[in-house]
Parts: sequence; C-alpha cells; structure tokens
Amino acid sequence: MGARNRELLEQVAQEIRAAGGEAFAVTIDLGSQESIKEAMATVAKEFGVITVLINNAGITRDGLSMRMKREDWDAVLNTNLSGAFFCCQQAMPGMMKERWGRIINIASVVGQMGNAGQANYVAAKAGLIGVTKTLAQELGARNITVNCVTPGFVDTDMTAVLPDEVKEKMLGVIPLKRFGKAEDIAAAVKFLASDEAGYVTGAVLNVNGGMYM
Repeated sequence: MGARNRELLEQVAQEIRAAGGEAFAVTIDLGSQESIKEAMATVAKEFGVITVLINNAGITRDGLSMRMKREDWDAVLNTNLSGAFFCCQQAMPGMMKERWGRIINIASVVGQMGNAGQANYVAAKAGLIGVTKTLAQELGARNITVNCVTPGFVDTDMTAVLPDEVKEKMLGVIPLKRFGKAEDIAAAVKFLASDEAGYVTGAVLNVNGGMYM
C-alpha cells in the first residue's frame, strides 16, 4: 500500500499485521510521475510482478466553478486521474507478461451524477470511469480485467464532522437510509480482485445505497 505520509502508512500497516494480515508500506506521491515509477519499482523488486492494483487515493479542493483556482483544478486532476492512470501504466507490462491481472479504480458516485462545488473532483472521477472502460478494452485479450467501484457517502472521519442537517439531507436521497461503511467498499473490491470476477471487466459497480441507479 502507498501514500504520501510515511508515518500514517506505518500505523495502518501495523494495524493490518496485528490483525493477522500482511502489509508493505511504500511512500508515493500520485501527483508525481517519477514518484509513481519509483514506488512501483520498489514494490516489484520486493514482491515480484504486481498483478492486483487498486487505485484508491484522492484529494479534494472544493469550490464553485466560477471562482475555482487553476492550481486547485490541476492538483485534483493530477492526483485523482493522472496519478491513477500512470499507476495503471506502470503495472500493465508485468500483468501482460503474466497474462493475468486485476485493476480496480475507486471513483465516486459524484463522477456519475455531478456535485455542485466539485467540478475538479467530479471531472477526475468521471474521467477515471472512462479510463477504466478504455483499459478494459485494451487489456482484456491478456486476461486482465479493469473495473471501477463508485462509492456513495461512506461513514468516515470526513463525513462524521458534517452538520446534522447535512447528514439528514444526504440520508434523504439514499434508499437504504444509511451511510455506507468501509467494509461495504472493501467487499466490492475483494470480489473484483478475485477469480470469481474473471468474466467481469469494464464494469462500474455502484456501492451507494441506491442514491444513484
């Protein structure tokens, strides 16, 4: 697993190991193509060919379109879209050689339905859906599947601080009447990474409680 903050990475890695799992932390900045190359090379050197890639990193720089700064637009597109694409690009050769691979991109429900104040984030996530479908067509002949998960509102530290009235408004458009859990997203990713999903590619798997159908 990779992220920019080494300290937080090691904390998560320790939690995974304490729960009986295995974890290897590598520092990576998805806004830098050179950092992506170095991190992917480090993982490949340690474990061999990368056959499962999950692109889950993302940042926000929200603001109304009329006043959005160029640097906020670029930062979100560079990390959320370009960074994910270049990670895919680095993983492709090994997967093609192995003739087996799983690429899973984490987009967002707002990439399908839009969201005021998030033109940059929505554009990146919508673009990631398009990249997913294109790579699925390009890589399918090598037994590499490429799919996308689009979470809705998930119960995280970020949503926990939202005002009650905002939460109630969100719940009002979710047929299941609850926020998602991290486990809901993980279950979808686990399926798409498995052999059972070997005939699923180019799919956009909505995990949003029904708020977008």
